[in-house]
Amino acid sequence: MEVKLALLADGANVSREGKLNLFARSFPTTHPQMQLVIRFEAAAEEANTTRQVEIQLVASDGGILFRLPGALTVQQRGFGDAIRMDHVLTLNHVQFERPGRYRFDVLVDGQVAALVPLQVEEIAAAAH
Repeated sequence: MEVKLALLADGANVSREGKLNLFARSFPTTHPQMQLVIRFEAAAEEANTTRQVEIQLVASDGGILFRLPGALTVQQRGFGDAIRMDHVLTLNHVQFERPGRYRFDVLVDGQVAALVPLQVEEIAAAAH
């Protein structure tokens, strides 16, 4: 099974360099809500198998801020060679202690299948 798409949405943008960014006026900060969108794709032979999947939020120093483990059963939904499974994971109240580079790792059976980079930046408060 492979990850064909993994992205973070809602309250994020993509910079010219292709990085996802979140902005905050001060730290620590809590981002109210974001969605991690993942498309898994498996071969037809993998139908009716169960794979271990884990999402990790990793800080720039390599520290894991949280883990979301689970199991995914590959279910054939029709005919064809590839089995696609789309998942939208809503993450509420994600806290960032400081600005910097973060990433979401998507692991399948203990192996990193996709990385979603995230840049968290501090912006100056607007002058009145």
